[in-house]
Amino acid sequence: MAMKPRDLSKMIDHTLLKPTANVYDIKKLCKEALKYKFASVCVNPIFVPMCVKLLKGSSVKVTTVIGYPLGANTTEAKAFQTRQVVKEGAQEIDMVMNLGAFKSGAFDLVKADIKAVVDAARVSSLGPGALVKVNIECSYLSDEEIIKACTLAVEGGADFVVTSTGFGPYRTTGEHVSLIRKTVGREIGVKASGGIKTFEEAVDMLDAGANRIGTDFGVYIVTGEEEES
Repeated sequence: MAMKPRDLSKMIDHTLLKPTANVYDIKKLCKEALKYKFASVCVNPIFVPMCVKLLKGSSVKVTTVIGYPLGANTTEAKAFQTRQVVKEGAQEIDMVMNLGAFKSGAFDLVKADIKAVVDAARVSSLGPGALVKVNIECSYLSDEEIIKACTLAVEGGADFVVTSTGFGPYRTTGEHVSLIRKTVGREIGVKASGGIKTFEEAVDMLDAGANRIGTDFGVYIVTGEEEES
């Protein structure tokens, strides 16, 4: 049976990371996530408590970003903020890999950076802690580098590998997703994000091996209509 737009809802991280996003935008985001039963809302850390309150009792999780969008924060800062947002109720963490360290060949540092966030995310008085997705920013990497970055993410304890922040020079491709899936196997999740705007594009990413889609076009993808005003 062919996949229908609404079938994608539970695979979408309904995302709003714009620097100008305000409380009214976040309320709208959560309202849409509840209506369409998206997997999560993905917001900047400052909005975590608000989203936790608005989504309480629902199936929609709260995802937030750490080291976004450059990944260049210190490990200590990433770990500190991770502990803070998990304490506030965040259930999923999208961290950005330290790309500069990776390009410098400092692979032990990159893995330690990932592990520090994973360890911080697991500490929670509310339950088992948060799931961690590691964004490797594929558009800056060769195929060989993508494979290496995936290996470091898995060794660091990641639950997912993410293709892109959307700030890189190129959009995520099915080839990126396929290579990540081939590298990490079936035990690790793959999130495709960065320029995915239509149902057809989302399906292409799922066909390539993704099992989560990050996009701020979630409503359009599942309905074919513009977001509600």
